Order: sequence, then C-alpha cells, then structure tokens
Amino acid sequence: MKNETIAKALKESRKQNALSVKEVAARLHDKSLDFSEKTIYGWENGQSQPNADTLLILCEIYNIHNILGTFGYIEKQPLEITHFEESLIVRLREHPEMLEAIKKLLDL
Repeated sequence: MKNETIAKALKESRKQNALSVKEVAARLHDKSLDFSEKTIYGWENGQSQPNADTLLILCEIYNIHNILGTFGYIEKQPLEITHFEESLIVRLREHPEMLEAIKKLLDL
C-alpha cells in the first residue's frame, strides 16, 4: 500500500528547494543512484515509492530533517530552532545560575 503523503511531500519539498526533476536525478546520480526523471515523477504522483535508502538520500537533498513528521508518521512536528536559538540553549546550559534571571526577564 502506497503512502500518498510521501508522494505529496516529495513533490512539495522538491519545489520548495527550487529543484527540477532533472536536477534531482543528477543529484541522485552523484550519489551513485541512477533513477530516470520518469521514476522520480512516479514517486511524486504516487505510482511508486522510493526504497528506504533512496528516501533518506532524497531527504538529505531536500533538507528534510523531520522525516517522520514530513511523511505523516507522527502528528506533532518537533520544534525547529535556528542556530542562534541553539547557541542560546547551549550557553544557558553552561550557565544554569542565569536561569532564574532569564525566567524573570521573559516573565516565565
């Protein structure tokens, strides 16, 4: 049974990354995976699905980090944070004594 969410997500992700099907085929070829444009269209139209290994490589090409959420296997999307926000968290963990001051500043 094919997952229609996978087809839709692959097509949307390709378009969000401003990639043509030809460019995706070339990037897959660069990773020693030879798929025709017709095959990629088939994945996007739900006629077939890539195998798990190929799907993971497509996720890399399309910058998909939340694989399970993107393809409809979990409902709640994890919080995505910027590099700046990540650095704030790291610094806070290095200085737990600042937590109360930050809570007060942010009215938490």
